[in-house]
Amino acid sequence: MSEGKKQEAQGKPVVVLGVTGSIAAYKAADLTSRLVKAGMDVRVLMTASALHLVGEQTFMTLSQNPVVTDLWAIPDWRPGHIELALCAQVLVIAPATANILAKMAHGIADDALSTYYLSHTGAVLVAPAMNPRMWSHAAVQENCRVLRERGVIFVGPDSGPVACGEGGMGRMAETPVILAAIQAAIAAR
Repeated sequence: MSEGKKQEAQGKPVVVLGVTGSIAAYKAADLTSRLVKAGMDVRVLMTASALHLVGEQTFMTLSQNPVVTDLWAIPDWRPGHIELALCAQVLVIAPATANILAKMAHGIADDALSTYYLSHTGAVLVAPAMNPRMWSHAAVQENCRVLRERGVIFVGPDSGPVACGEGGMGRMAETPVILAAIQAAIAAR
């Protein structure tokens, strides 16, 4: 029996956490810790851009699971993203950059996270985080509209100051709010 199936059989919800290249990526470490404390099996997938901001060792330590950073570094014959999709109840992308939202809206699968998204059949939550001017751009808003129509749940963004010093809509939702949305999505399944 695969590790994911073992966790599911034990009643422990499997949450896939996608971490992308926003400065808000550091908040994903807190989210990982809170998810584990809430009794969830957390599997982290990081984009190459996220690795410039936070280290995979942080997430491996907090989740107590290996971290996927490369679509091609698969330890055995089974495609890792398909194996994981068979047992995960929810995919959470926090922070969700404009880049990952565009990939999701247009079916682009060029890294481990975007490829996993296309194989995932459970609930999908995104917590956008970006500069307010980026968030308000027509292309980003159109991608969000498409994703909402497909059932993707948006948690935030919030209004407030962002890392570059600007203020406005684009700040990632607070960790407890994201955690509550994940718990609600799991309870609804």
